[in-house]
Amino acid sequence: MGKRRVVVTGASSGIGAATVRLFREHGWDVVGVARRADRLAELAAETGAAVFTADLTVQADVDALRDFLAASGPVNALVNNAGGAKGLDSVENGSLDDWAWMYEINVLAVKRVTSALLPLLRASVAAPDSGGATDVSADIVNITSTAGHTAYIGGGGYNAAKFAAHAMTEVLRLELNGEPIRVIEVAPGMVQTEEFGLVRFGGDPEKAKAAYTDVANPLVAEDVAATIVAAVELPAHVNLDLVVVKPVAQASTTLVARGPLAPRA
Repeated sequence: MGKRRVVVTGASSGIGAATVRLFREHGWDVVGVARRADRLAELAAETGAAVFTADLTVQADVDALRDFLAASGPVNALVNNAGGAKGLDSVENGSLDDWAWMYEINVLAVKRVTSALLPLLRASVAAPDSGGATDVSADIVNITSTAGHTAYIGGGGYNAAKFAAHAMTEVLRLELNGEPIRVIEVAPGMVQTEEFGLVRFGGDPEKAKAAYTDVANPLVAEDVAATIVAAVELPAHVNLDLVVVKPVAQASTTLVARGPLAPRA
């Protein structure tokens, strides 16, 4: 089989950048997509990945991405990773602008990209270059969150957006039944990255760090990237519908052990 190509959104930092790096290490062709051209240029120089600058909340940018991909090779897999949270306010007091931003990036952007690239994913399995092999698939991996499965105080806007992203993923899998296209949801819990908390707390580094204080080994971006790549590289007839990945210290969205982990006496 020829080399496969994966598109990773939100590739300029965190989970997205780690996913680009790991797919490249595994021999994939990769197109990293994000808004920040300077970050993408650094990632391209480091990994050899192709990159494309786009704001996925803008339809014209998504259309341009689709056209670039169609002209430059197959699309075998799509990782919808771009997303984010803003604030920990109550439903009553939450900012409508923050809620709209979270819905736009976590839900509508995923819908835009999926709609635009599905024809390219279908084309990649319609005539595979695998010498007639039938065990082939295309892949859509949506990165959601445990916040899309369990509500928590202060999570209103983010919970709403990620619950919607989870529902959209479930519906898409139903709609694509009968086609060789796997729909995979990866729902991370606590992942300590350089930007997620800063965005959520308006750039306040102390608040961003506080969530991880005394947590033994919270996940890092590379842990989630390993989960994504492992799911995509399973045999084509195997689908991981939903992978919830949390650090051992996090038993649930709201129950997190602080301090060293140790067996009870």
